[in-house]
Amino acid sequence: QPRAAPTSPARCSQYHSISASLQPCLFLQAVFNALIPDHAADAFSPPRPGPRGPWDALVERLLGGLGRWDAEHFLFIAERGYLLEHNCAFLPLFPLSLRALAGLLPWPPQLQPRSRLLLSAALLNALLSVLAAAALLGLGRAVLRRRQEAFLAALLFSLSPASVFMAAAYSESMFAFLAFSAMWQLEKGQSWLSGLLFSLACGARANGMVNAGFFLYSRGKRFALQLQVGSASLRKLPVLWKQVLSLACSAALMCAGIFLPFALFQYYAYVRFCSPGVGLGQTIPEPLLQLAQDRGYRVAGTGGAKPPWCSQRFPVVYSYIQDTYWNVGFLRYFELRQIPNFLLALPVTLLGSWAAWTYVSTNPWHCLTLGLERSRSEERGKLRDGFCGPAAFVYVVHATALLVFGFFCMHVQVLTRFLGSSSPILYWFSAHLLQEHEPLLWSSTGTDNPTSGKGKSPSSCGKGTPDNPVVRLLLNWRLITPLSRGILGFFLAYWLLGLILHCNFFPWT
Repeated sequence: QPRAAPTSPARCSQYHSISASLQPCLFLQAVFNALIPDHAADAFSPPRPGPRGPWDALVERLLGGLGRWDAEHFLFIAERGYLLEHNCAFLPLFPLSLRALAGLLPWPPQLQPRSRLLLSAALLNALLSVLAAAALLGLGRAVLRRRQEAFLAALLFSLSPASVFMAAAYSESMFAFLAFSAMWQLEKGQSWLSGLLFSLACGARANGMVNAGFFLYSRGKRFALQLQVGSASLRKLPVLWKQVLSLACSAALMCAGIFLPFALFQYYAYVRFCSPGVGLGQTIPEPLLQLAQDRGYRVAGTGGAKPPWCSQRFPVVYSYIQDTYWNVGFLRYFELRQIPNFLLALPVTLLGSWAAWTYVSTNPWHCLTLGLERSRSEERGKLRDGFCGPAAFVYVVHATALLVFGFFCMHVQVLTRFLGSSSPILYWFSAHLLQEHEPLLWSSTGTDNPTSGKGKSPSSCGKGTPDNPVVRLLLNWRLITPLSRGILGFFLAYWLLGLILHCNFFPWT
């Protein structure tokens, strides 16, 4: 029986470069958290009863920056469950994972639950960030079919403008890993594994439901191409109807499987907050009850009037919380006082819009036909590769839909991490621009053609210096083009500012 091929030295060096690029976040957030006093932010901050020992103080000093803003919700849910109504805006897969990891690892017994959960979050997200970058690398190779460009995109992910959220106790790293892995498996034809990963992603973030579009498009495109190849089947209506029915049933089952975690959580919230006489099985500390009373938080199992969403025909707590607690809705954020937040979202908005325009202007007919018509290049087996290739169409549509929805219907400042953890386009298009317009990268491919995609690699894994194109560009900052400086400046500035501001409770994306 033949052995599996070992990991190539080039691939091993690429994984080493990616993981090395992700390491400085934990160190720098600890430095900035120690040097800069925390801002007195009006954010959810539950009381922490009980004396804090030296171990807890050490954990807070080293990793406290990872527990700011929404991370407080995730850590609170992992410790106490969905005790407060507005906690239900955060889906359960990530806090459940934190709770499981905190219970399994042999932490010092002196540590309080929050310290264990914070340590678990740092370890889990460090691992998931590397795995997400590796999944993006595999997905980029499958879709772009340019190894150097896919590697450059994975390196840019490790310096993502949303890096602080990948390291903090947020669900972004988990969602990026599950979503990119699911897309990669779907490209490889592993539909059921891809469906499982998409379903898990939907248990981490609500926008995972949009990923059902990848399945629908994949099945629809396959059916359309079959009709074009076998035109004689159009005369056989019974056979055609069977194919359509099979396609519809398969798509419905897959979509139902993807939506299932979100639907089950809405049912859980309904039972927890709308059903009378449901006990909590735990004692609520008095300071927490006082906080809930002062802030107007609804506490589960304490009686009182039912929440308004319980009386809806389809009671969905998620949309109610977004509307009531955070005022999320169409054009609600379009106010003069929100101009600074729109400026924060401007770079990613321009980059996403530029990516969509570049793809549409390069492939107008392919976009008009939704990529369902078999082109001459496909018939000849000669497909265009790279970002502008036909395989990237559905990813461009997905990113554009998220961009439009986020810009008009969400708190616009979250757009950077929203796209950075959900779509590969932000990294693919940036890598495409660098690879196409930066002469310094052309020399690394051994040719003046920027599309050759054959990079150098060390002779053996762990020996020599991995060929890291991002490091090369940064070391030659004065020689690179203004476009390269703009792209890398955006990634690095948001990477650094996120660590400084977010970790000290200052407003950030």
